Amino acid sequence: IFYFFLLLCCAYGDMSYSFPEEMKRGSVIGNIAKDLGLQTGALSNRRARIDTDGTDKRYCDINLNNGELVVADRIDREGLCGEKASCILKQELVLENPLELHRITLHIQDINDNSPQFDEEAIKIEIHESAVRGARFVVEEAHDADVGQNSVQQYSLKKNDNFILAANGNTIELVLDKELDREKQKEINLLLTALDGGSPQRSGTVVIHVTVLDANDNAPVFSQAVYKASLPENSPLDTVVVTVSAADADEGVNGEVTYDIGHVTEDVKKIFSIDRKLGEIKVIGAVDYETTSSFEIRVKAKDGLGLSSYAKVIISITDVNDNAPVVSLKSLMNPIPEDTPPGTEVGIINVQDRDSETNRQVRCSIQQNVPFKLVPSIKNYYSVVSTGQLDRELVSDYNITITATDEGSPPLSSSKTVQLSVADINDNPPVFEEQSYSAYVSENNKPGSTLCSVSARDPDWRQNGTVVYSLLSGEVNGAPVSSYVSVNGDTGVIHAVRSFDYEQFRNFKVHVMARDNGSPPLSSNVTVSVFISDVNDNSPQILYPAPEGNSFMTELVPKAAHGGSLVSKVIAVDADSGQNAWLSYHIVKSTDPGLFTIGVHSGEIRTQRDISESDSMKQNLIVSVKDNGQPSLSATCSMYLLISDNLAEVPELKDISYDEKSSKLTSYLIIALVCVSTFFLTFIIIIMGVRFCRRRKPRLLFDGAVAIPSAYLPPNYADVDGTGTLRSAYNYDAYLTTGSRTSDFKFVSSYNDNTLPADQTLRKTSHCKLIIDIIDVNDNKPVIEIKSASAKVAEDSRPGTMVALMNVYDMDTGSSGHVTCTIADDVPFKIVSEVKNYYMLVTDGLLDREFQPEYNITVTATDAGSPSLSTVKVLTIVVTDVNDNPPTFT
Repeated sequence: IFYFFLLLCCAYGDMSYSFPEEMKRGSVIGNIAKDLGLQTGALSNRRARIDTDGTDKRYCDINLNNGELVVADRIDREGLCGEKASCILKQELVLENPLELHRITLHIQDINDNSPQFDEEAIKIEIHESAVRGARFVVEEAHDADVGQNSVQQYSLKKNDNFILAANGNTIELVLDKELDREKQKEINLLLTALDGGSPQRSGTVVIHVTVLDANDNAPVFSQAVYKASLPENSPLDTVVVTVSAADADEGVNGEVTYDIGHVTEDVKKIFSIDRKLGEIKVIGAVDYETTSSFEIRVKAKDGLGLSSYAKVIISITDVNDNAPVVSLKSLMNPIPEDTPPGTEVGIINVQDRDSETNRQVRCSIQQNVPFKLVPSIKNYYSVVSTGQLDRELVSDYNITITATDEGSPPLSSSKTVQLSVADINDNPPVFEEQSYSAYVSENNKPGSTLCSVSARDPDWRQNGTVVYSLLSGEVNGAPVSSYVSVNGDTGVIHAVRSFDYEQFRNFKVHVMARDNGSPPLSSNVTVSVFISDVNDNSPQILYPAPEGNSFMTELVPKAAHGGSLVSKVIAVDADSGQNAWLSYHIVKSTDPGLFTIGVHSGEIRTQRDISESDSMKQNLIVSVKDNGQPSLSATCSMYLLISDNLAEVPELKDISYDEKSSKLTSYLIIALVCVSTFFLTFIIIIMGVRFCRRRKPRLLFDGAVAIPSAYLPPNYADVDGTGTLRSAYNYDAYLTTGSRTSDFKFVSSYNDNTLPADQTLRKTSHCKLIIDIIDVNDNKPVIEIKSASAKVAEDSRPGTMVALMNVYDMDTGSSGHVTCTIADDVPFKIVSEVKNYYMLVTDGLLDREFQPEYNITVTATDAGSPSLSTVKVLTIVVTDVNDNPPTFT
């Protein structure tokens, strides 16, 4: 009948179950979930499992679906516990989250599955015929592997004429009930039966062969009834454990004693043997304390004629430290998030040592260079707990070595390495490789051209470290920044969306955002400064004389003008900048090539020599104004000069035209000459009449005064680039005409002043020209503007790395506005001239933070004026450290 008995103990959550041996696999022992008061699903969630000590076999298991404890393997009480009256198996139930340990004690109950057995198939006894009635002869008992009631309970002897059976416990004796007579019967066969008390009852038989001999009346006698010996485990072979001794009072063959080992298991026979003559018990096999801690051997002493006696030998095995601790990983949270707080349990380990007493005591430790520690838990369990903040970007994997050392002498130890991976979380925003970026592009660039590239690094993993670039919203000159530039979201390459015009704006800034794909996403921004460089795409614009219009302009040159006298000036501007706006003036055609010259940079027209009577009164100059760009652009204008002290002496002005090459204008001049010829006499009379009435008033050949249109010359126009063009403060007298030579002249005193009314005339017989040149003096120091600067530079930066971008300029003109920029020679930096008045501060050698961690760089800007003026600017550059030095022993 199969049954089980459940006993729950409250101490430490221990549980005890009793059930019979040889139950089938899968048979139910008990319900753990019900006994612990847990929900059925809790066992699965808490990773319930049966654990055993060391290498012990697991005989039961848990059904996680219903919480039942079932038989997992064959349970043979005799194989597990031998002849012990109580057979107990120790198992452990482990629960996680939180960690709990429940001891399970399994009481294995014996069933009657073994029959009594005698050690020998036949027992041979030699009895002297002289034996008296009542003589007793010991017979070796039968053995039953079962225990308790299922073991041997009684013996029976088949009925015979000479012997009866006397049994007292384990002592079985044949009692001679009738004297023997060797002459009648030399041999007697008796049948001995051993019966157990099980149900159903089992039995075993043996034949006792009795040989009737002559008289031998003394059996061997042991010196001790019980022999005790102590034997260290792992003792070498042939080690003598103990020597037994028995004496026989008989002489001769009857007194010769031989020794033998009685009924023992086959395992014991493989470990110990006895010398038949000397009685020495020796080691012939491996002795392991962890397998069996003691042996009980029955030794038989027999004389030459078959009389025998028995003694008991108890051998105690002493433990030696021959087993190193065993570290087992029971649970591990792998991978572990890098934001796991300190104190989190990440793993459970179990440490076992099969030795006993102090040899079994174990100390467990963990290596020092990891952010984890061991916390003792239940019994021989330890929790692996985090002790610090984890950072996957610094250390992504940990190889944690756990070492267990016992207290034996010498101590033994073992190690186990646990590999733990750190899972990434999005805790790092993208970081740009530079604090700011600068892009340089020439104007009139093609849309879609590349300006520069930005790059950001994110040390996180996979999507948390994938960087996407985008433009932040903003405006440039009132338009969205996206209408000027675009950025490639994957590569960070910035492209121009449109063509830029230097004359509209010279630089602008955009903000680029780098964002990762984490959840939530992290981002960072960087400023990109775009500098537009000028190209020569604007021709010079002539403000004076006006290049277009129906009216033409004439300058009056006195006949007494000496060589070098200022006659007029061509005023022109160029919308470009720098050398593209440096203008030069040239006379490409003139009536008298040797009479006038023009200042190459000033545009001032002067006489080369004194004017003579032979010089033509009407002088026509064609002036070309060129810039200094590549290729050079130019513009031309015509200048008309009249050599005369008295305007009345001028015969005809109608012959002067703006463009002698214009055929249409030539036709108009021919018609005008015809008209003049027709009315010549009338004009002479009118002129002489007017001269007679107003002798002291000069006559102007204009219907009205004409000034230079203000649209061609902005008020307070200033030349800051040294192009040679005039400021608006320059005033000139000019004689202009739009009608016939009989018209009145008006005197214009300044380009910025209103002209005289048409009905006013000058009461002068002569005129003079007043020219005021304002000469620049060096009264402005150069200005140093830091456009961008990196306060920190890595010590492994390559030579040529840009550290700062500066704009240096001077408000003065000419040589006073020419600036040179320098730094000290004793620093590993240099100044590099960039577009126009921009300079870059770049590295000029290798940096070493350990030699000099900081530089104070003094930048000096000096102009070319007299005396020269200068400005200084101090830049502090900090050299950041990189790991470029190995440790050095002192």
